[in-house]
This record gives sequence, C-alpha cells and structure tokens, in this order.
Amino acid sequence: MKIGVSAFAWNFRFHAVQIDVVRGLKEQGIDGFEVPVFEPEAVDVKALRKGLEAEGLEPTVCAILPAGINPISPDADVRSKSLNHLRRVAEVTASLGATRMGGPVFAPIGYLPGRKRTTDEWNWAIECFHKLDNLLQALGVELALEPVNRSETFLVTTAAEGNALVDAIGSPRIGLLIDTFHANIEEKNVVDAVASVGKRMKHIHISENHRGVPGTGHIDFPGIVAALKASDYDGYLMVEGFGYDPKYTHDTIWRDEAIKPLDIAVRGGAYVRSLLG
Repeated sequence: MKIGVSAFAWNFRFHAVQIDVVRGLKEQGIDGFEVPVFEPEAVDVKALRKGLEAEGLEPTVCAILPAGINPISPDADVRSKSLNHLRRVAEVTASLGATRMGGPVFAPIGYLPGRKRTTDEWNWAIECFHKLDNLLQALGVELALEPVNRSETFLVTTAAEGNALVDAIGSPRIGLLIDTFHANIEEKNVVDAVASVGKRMKHIHISENHRGVPGTGHIDFPGIVAALKASDYDGYLMVEGFGYDPKYTHDTIWRDEAIKPLDIAVRGGAYVRSLLG
C-alpha cells in the first residue's frame, strides 16, 4: 500500500498555480497526490503533470459532478451529456499520467429528490458505466465509485449498495472507493464494511470523523488497515482532510483554522505509515 494526500487539504478546487504546495511531500513519505477534476476544461494538465513529475508524486483523480451533469437524470439528453463529461474526466486522468479516478460520479452531490431511488435510476447508472468502460480500458484508467452519506446522495450511501452497483456493472476496471468519513456516518461497523468490499476496492480515502488529521478522532484506522491487508489491497491510502491556509484556501467547506494543510499531509501521512508497520 502507498500513502497519498488529497489536494482538499489545501483547497476544494485546486489549480496549477498552487502546485508549489507539493514540494517536499515525497521527502515526508508521501507517494501520491490527488487532484480534483470537476470541470475537465479548467484543468491545466500540462502544468500539473510537470509539477507532480518533478516531485516524484503519482497523481490520482477525484471527480465530483458539476452543475448540469447527472447520469441518472430522467432527461436522456442530460444523461448523454453526463456520459460525455465522464469521458472527458477519464481523458484528463490519463493525460495527467494517472491510472485511477474516483468519486461519487453516479449522481450529483446534493441531488436529493426526497424519495428512494427508482429502478430506472439504478439502471441508468449501470448503463452509463457500461458505456464508459471501453474508454477506461483504452486509456488504462480504473474508476472507483464512492458511496457518500445521506445528506449528499440518495443513490449509493453504503458499501453494500456500492458492492451491488459494481457487481451489476460487471467490469474489472470499475470498483469502489470507500471514504471513511462517509462510512463512519452510514455503516454499522466501518471495519466490516471495508472488509465486505474485498477485491472490489480500488481506492480508499483515509478521512477522520471530524475531517481533520487522521488518528486524532475515533475512526478505527488500525482495524481498517488490517481489513485491507487481509484482502491484499495494494492501492493508495489517500489521506483526505481539510486544513486551512489563507494563501490557498478559498472554499466554503468547514475547516479548523488551527489545522494547516501540512498537518493533514505530514502528520496524517506519518500516522497512516505507522499503521503499515
């Protein structure tokens, strides 16, 4: 297993002008850096790739659907537009030199119609990822679908629901991303949920219950890492937390101003490394 840190430690929308933040991360034991790709056209691929390669950091991609993109919309034109959007994200992922993209890309964050999902919505999600699969194969990119908590989606909130969706899609290139912050809200037992994913696990976000430095809250990370070892997971332990630096942080997500981005990256990375022995 390798250790990475998400750009979310600095800012929710990360741009090439901020690439200086990655300097020295490799020397701190960080192997990878997760780049947000929400709007593919806004990503300066060349500059980001150059900066990450110069520091010896492997990129991964976190994707969240922007306004107007919804793979489970009842409008067929919107679904078609959404598939094209995901294709562009996959292309940007490959252009960055990454082989892994992940996120809750089955539905927009905050799309909550106030009811249970319908059979049509479930089937539209499956259809979308079936159609995306050939491009993923051609690009050498894998997709990790991320269950998120009930205040952010209604379609896939648990590992069990994620397992069912991935099994229905049936592609070796498409699996799950478990985010321990969301799992802490939705799962009866987070360690058991991680264990249930097994070989479907493509990526994991190591995120504390308060979104701060891993190891300073109550999530059972030793148990989670043990479950990953038992399933022979060999991907990233991607530290995802929200620090604050007025030079870089311009989003409106809750952040503790006493926690700096490097606290998330360096202290969080060191804690996760200690769990690997």
